[in-house]
Amino acid sequence: MPSPGEPGFTRTDVAGWSQHQAPRTLGLTSTKESPWPGQRLRPAPRATPATVAAVVHGRRGHCVRAVRSRRSEDKEPTVSDPKPELVDLAAAAYIYGYPLVHDLSTVETTTRKGFGIVPAGPFNAFAHAPQLADASAKFVSVNNDTVYSLAQLDLSGGPLLLHVPDCQGAYYVLQFVDAWTNNFAYLGRRATGTEEATWLIAPPGWTGTPPEGVRVIDSPTAVASIVGRSACDGPEDMARITALQRQLTLTQLEPGAGSGLPQPDPDVPEPLRFFEQLRVWMADFPPAPRDAAYQDRFQPLGLLEEGPSPYVQADPGLVHALEAGLAQGRARLEAAAHPPTDPEHPPGVWDVNLHLFDYNVDHLGPGTLDEDRWKIPDRPTAHLTRAVAARVGLWGNHAYEAVHAQTFSDSAGAQLVGSTSYTLHFEQPPPVDAFWSVTMYDTPDYHLVDNPIGRYSIGDRTPGLVYGDDGSLTLLLQHERPADASNWLPAPLGAFRPVIRLYSPGAPVLDGSYQLPPIQVTA
Repeated sequence: MPSPGEPGFTRTDVAGWSQHQAPRTLGLTSTKESPWPGQRLRPAPRATPATVAAVVHGRRGHCVRAVRSRRSEDKEPTVSDPKPELVDLAAAAYIYGYPLVHDLSTVETTTRKGFGIVPAGPFNAFAHAPQLADASAKFVSVNNDTVYSLAQLDLSGGPLLLHVPDCQGAYYVLQFVDAWTNNFAYLGRRATGTEEATWLIAPPGWTGTPPEGVRVIDSPTAVASIVGRSACDGPEDMARITALQRQLTLTQLEPGAGSGLPQPDPDVPEPLRFFEQLRVWMADFPPAPRDAAYQDRFQPLGLLEEGPSPYVQADPGLVHALEAGLAQGRARLEAAAHPPTDPEHPPGVWDVNLHLFDYNVDHLGPGTLDEDRWKIPDRPTAHLTRAVAARVGLWGNHAYEAVHAQTFSDSAGAQLVGSTSYTLHFEQPPPVDAFWSVTMYDTPDYHLVDNPIGRYSIGDRTPGLVYGDDGSLTLLLQHERPADASNWLPAPLGAFRPVIRLYSPGAPVLDGSYQLPPIQVTA
């Protein structure tokens, strides 16, 4: 969930897919927090399928390759020269486990500190943003279309009843995400309609009987997240949103307290903390059966050990292998998330990724599409894709719920800058079943742009848009106010990067037959 704003985008392709864009989040990443300490989130260029395939499969067939230090053929590994097979294994474990660790770390943070304009909230209760984001919200690619509601679920105390109010046809989505970042259910206008309803959210293994008339959503893990987005047509629409927020509730089916997140051993040295978190959380939140079998290979790393942590007084050789593997795994992930620019990428073409969140193939509940085109069948590819998605787009939606596109350049390939005047001409509005928008961000921070008319995005819900007689629409993207500001999206004076969001995209978007128009320099 983004800004609870939609922290930004990075350009990336997954092996075998082309012209796809990776939204950073649709997820929860601010300019002050990054997925690992000391690292600022930055934009990144596109990958070619071959680039990511090399990372996924490796030159020797490994799921994730570790870079090995040079050594002579007859040199025996030492404490300072860890066994390469353990380094490879630790790197693979990092790629595999990164989504779980990043997700649950974020869950814990949001319950204690909140995120941006979404306040902190305890488990099993919603926390709501009080308004749409504006230029004062300093978050990466913050969404200006929807108001966020966030709930972290602890189902260890038993099922929860979720009450959803009648939204009278207005767009909203409640996205359900398990601890491994799998989107396992959707409620909302596209998925289930907007009428009032009560749902039961069941923990793994629950065999009880729901109340009459209540449908069940089975959660794959005992801790999960609900990321809610409600379309808001501006400050004047917030009274309606606030009334709906009050009616969106979670209650225990039966009295009982959850156990919360298990805590890693605090005595584990900081360099090994990731593996301790992974060990503890893998045990409490097991993955799908097909991935559980994959986990068995990590036994030599101590990740399957139960009871006291094996990392408090670990063998020095293992410590060095884990540290080296962590570095190599992180490098592999960064290479996939932030690959070099594809020289064949046409200038001005919008980057869009339709398949970044298609790694879940096992738990597809209400509102999901159980179709082959929305599944990545190869598990090593799915594991890397899942890690990339968590790195650049934690809690992002499947493309059939919302599509995000970005561009940095005009039709000639030049960087977009506000001192130049541009047009974005749609022969016909984008094919969507809900709504669409174009949001303006500065670079390199990707913040909303302060402007004299208080307009941070423009789209089919913007009052006063002027269309052509043929139904076409021309938007003006520039810093200087034009004589007629009806179709003006204010830009910063310097470089900028717009993002187009398509909510409930139509079939032409999802099958690739619809192409967004390039941004043109005004003649």
